[in-house]
Amino acid sequence: MFDTMTLTKVLGGLCGTLLVFLLGGWTAETIYHSGGHGEGEQAYVIEVEGEDTGGEPVEEGPAFEEVFAQADVAAGETLWRNCRSCHALEPGVNGTGPTLYGVVGRDVASISDFSYSGALVEAADVWTPEHLNGFLEDPKGYAPGTAMGYNGMRKVEDRADLIAYLDSIDD
Repeated sequence: MFDTMTLTKVLGGLCGTLLVFLLGGWTAETIYHSGGHGEGEQAYVIEVEGEDTGGEPVEEGPAFEEVFAQADVAAGETLWRNCRSCHALEPGVNGTGPTLYGVVGRDVASISDFSYSGALVEAADVWTPEHLNGFLEDPKGYAPGTAMGYNGMRKVEDRADLIAYLDSIDD
């Protein structure tokens, strides 16, 4: 039953399997630990609240006033699509949110037939472009307790374009 040919085949199979495992381990080590163990920079860092990172301060982008001066009204019109599910641009027409016709320069919570949350009145008096920028960036952070369920626009250029469009639709 065990002749030399069978033993040679079994031994060759074991050696081949060992070779595949060794080459697989070497390849995996090369792929995942190419810079050596602990010498490379981490690809993804998880921020922990309360941890002192000791790093450099986060560099902020350009000031809103500079970006707003160069805002593109046509781009703001395309961004308006996100807002129109809850707001209207016609005067006196409210949806889930109040009408945004003439919102730039208007007193906060001034639409008489719309029930606002009290948080907006505490956040600002007049919807200036700067106040709208802060609100559109993070509505819940700017006016804690607001009923607006929007998460906000991250890009300052998008916010400036949208505010410029809203400013252009009224007289």
